[in-house]
Amino acid sequence: MQISFLIHNAYGIGGTIRTTCNLARSLAEQHDVEIVSVFRHRERPVFDHGPDVRVHHLVDLRKDSPEYAGDAPEHQQPARVFPSAEGRYQQYSRLTDRRIAEHLRSVEADVVVGTRPGLNVHIARETRRGPVLVGQEHLTLDSHSTALRAQLARVYPRLDAVTTVTEADAASYRRRLRLPGVHVGAVPNSVPEPRVAPADGSGKCVVAAGRLARVKRYDLLVRAFATVVESRPDWRLRIYGGGAEKERLRSLIDRLGLYNHVLLMGPAHPLDPEWAKGSIAAVTSSLESFGMTIVEAMRCGLPVVATDCPHGPGEIIDNGVDGRLVPPGDADAVATALLELINDDALRERMGRAAARGSARFDPSRVACRYETLFEDLVSRGGRGTRGRLRSSLHRTRGALLGGAYSARAAAGAALRGGRTA
Repeated sequence: MQISFLIHNAYGIGGTIRTTCNLARSLAEQHDVEIVSVFRHRERPVFDHGPDVRVHHLVDLRKDSPEYAGDAPEHQQPARVFPSAEGRYQQYSRLTDRRIAEHLRSVEADVVVGTRPGLNVHIARETRRGPVLVGQEHLTLDSHSTALRAQLARVYPRLDAVTTVTEADAASYRRRLRLPGVHVGAVPNSVPEPRVAPADGSGKCVVAAGRLARVKRYDLLVRAFATVVESRPDWRLRIYGGGAEKERLRSLIDRLGLYNHVLLMGPAHPLDPEWAKGSIAAVTSSLESFGMTIVEAMRCGLPVVATDCPHGPGEIIDNGVDGRLVPPGDADAVATALLELINDDALRERMGRAAARGSARFDPSRVACRYETLFEDLVSRGGRGTRGRLRSSLHRTRGALLGGAYSARAAAGAALRGGRTA
């Protein structure tokens, strides 16, 4: 198959970019894959998309580039297609409307995948007849405003499928939006196997990572850690990331006298080596659309203490097996769960091993296999247009030949890892 992803900015840093690169790289082992970035603001992508994935852009925002379009008069005019209620609306324009439309009217692909609501609207309205249209949701329906939900409800029936990253959000889409004939299903984000040895549980460090934003509730984690320090002053908390809450958190740390125990480490890439230096991961968000950092930490062998907030943590963590789920907003419960793991070396190490095993289900090869199955099924039905139906017999034949490829590769990888640890 030819698969084309449309993304806001493939050259930036963020969970959607990271998981798109992971998925594209894995799919490219069997298919022809491209990532089309609406914007480009730096020379090279941060995340590795692999040698077989083509990446190109539509609007160049590099001021030293001869193709710089940031000052174009058309870019100063408000967008008409990109939905006005979408969070990125101010970054879009009449210029992006035109260039996205030109791309979609000529795209040579069997499957076109949008990666945020505004781009899903574009692919639903402007893609030429023939390709299967899949809109990914990397946030949640609940996180969208009433106005945006209304805009999506009018356009999403033109898609062939909508995928969410949790079963809970898929249920919300089925219940609250009328999408007759549109497949709505959950496919989680993917996280590759880390390139570092897993944590051994001996480091006296709790690790957290992500944007320093209010929704992440790092203030709650800092307050919980103040309780931890009262009985275990030998432990430290490291928080990786940058954002608007940095100074507020710094003031809280100073006010609680935790400046020797809680460290704001700033952004780090890659994060795997930092996870592996710790023994426990902590996530205290009030909302998580998925929880990439939870999976990243688990893949590095860390049990995770997380608030059981909507929607992701409860679908990732097996409470009491590979981590602990606690009520959102409860600093005492966070402290209690952390101290349980801090004070029981055997429990901490056992949960860490379980976390590493259980999180393998989020490997890109397994997630790619699920997407491949979905894409093949939609293409075999012919998509929305005549061209798709004419191609269906070819793809059924290719599907029979390639259907087991991802499973075989995953099994071979598991056997190799088993040999390394034997």
